[in-house]
Amino acid sequence: MNFNNIHKVYFVGIGGIGMSALARFFHQRGAMVSGYDRTQTPLTQKLQEEGIRVHYQDDIKKVPADADLYVYTPAIPYEHAGLTWIRNNKSQLYKRSEILGMLSKKFKTIAVAGTHGKTTISSMITHLLISAGKQVNAFIGGISVNIDSNFVFNEDAEWMVVEADEYDKSFLQLEPDIAVVSAIDDDHLDVYGSGSTLRDTFKAFVGKTTEQGRVYIHEKVKINEPKGIEVITYGFSADSDVYADLPEVNQGMMNFAFHFPEFIVQNLVMEMPGEYNVENALVASAVGKELGLGAKEIREGLKSYKGVKRRFEIRVNSPKHIYIDDYAHHPRELSACIKAARSFFPEKKLIGAFQPHLYSRTRDFVEGFAQSLQMLDYVLLLDIYPAREEPIPGVSSQMIADRMDPGKVRVLSKQEVLEFVKQKKPELFMTLGAGDIDQLVEPLTDILKD
Repeated sequence: MNFNNIHKVYFVGIGGIGMSALARFFHQRGAMVSGYDRTQTPLTQKLQEEGIRVHYQDDIKKVPADADLYVYTPAIPYEHAGLTWIRNNKSQLYKRSEILGMLSKKFKTIAVAGTHGKTTISSMITHLLISAGKQVNAFIGGISVNIDSNFVFNEDAEWMVVEADEYDKSFLQLEPDIAVVSAIDDDHLDVYGSGSTLRDTFKAFVGKTTEQGRVYIHEKVKINEPKGIEVITYGFSADSDVYADLPEVNQGMMNFAFHFPEFIVQNLVMEMPGEYNVENALVASAVGKELGLGAKEIREGLKSYKGVKRRFEIRVNSPKHIYIDDYAHHPRELSACIKAARSFFPEKKLIGAFQPHLYSRTRDFVEGFAQSLQMLDYVLLLDIYPAREEPIPGVSSQMIADRMDPGKVRVLSKQEVLEFVKQKKPELFMTLGAGDIDQLVEPLTDILKD
């Protein structure tokens, strides 16, 4: 595809975090961009402020008939009227992942994959390169606090950082020059059917790395390494090719060191909590080092890194109240996030509100969810956010509650969660989940910041 010939683009599902980055890409290149999304959000409002037209009704009359390109996300239901009209009448319809795949042939590509950590790692790589004065393009699966966006583009940049999404096998469209695999835990079983199929697909992704490319794989990831591609392991073990010292928490900051074959980077400081974020920073720094960053640039970049919105985002931090919001929606993510909160605030009672995401994920990991949430002192469970799914008989948030200590869990509506927080004013509170629990973030911030 010749992107210079694209002057008018329409997106079905423009409010998605990945779709909005592509919309911004075409808008920045001067194309007329518009799109549909189901509900208005702060992100769609921001797109409109930037000059991108967004509508919220599934009305084929609002679909432009003369667009050069139509882009959709698999999260949109197949029977969506606008998408159906495009499918039946237009040939230039592509998935978001297909467009990213075309871009990965245009630029040298750093593709960050993994069932956990890919958004943080891709945002860290982007920030390290930008803070070191290097031009880069980036399509990030979250809003980087440092740049207040999920998108960075410079036409003259040589490299592109992209979050490689495993859902719907989207990342197989990419041809990375540098690939990262941070974790492979059973997830998206509604798509893959089994963990073995998921792992085989990750192997196929790694195998698409270009000749002379490199793959960075977490030391705990079990995957058959492809022949002819250099693999570099990372983690806390000194047996890994690059490794980090276990961090110490000092005055709300993480202190640690990185060990590379050529040199050691000591006296590293980062305000993002959790051992998992030190590992994320390690592989981001290793990639940055490959692109020319030295110890000083890595040290300064990590110290100034502010994180990603909804990734352990500390919304309130006062003497009376601390409120943390996180996107965690898998048992392993919940455990890591809760452990990080405990390490930063060890003396405080920790209350959390969690919204399960997808009926199928709740069914498949109900035991794991219950076990992870038991790490909290008290749990407020919201109803399942269905996203693209229809209800599954017998599957509900109560399934999780039934497997927990009944004295420490309640199933509440969003309004009841707000009332609970108003009355109890917890000293340490977390919201957790990938659904519309984010609608509670601003009102909870207002309640607890006072």
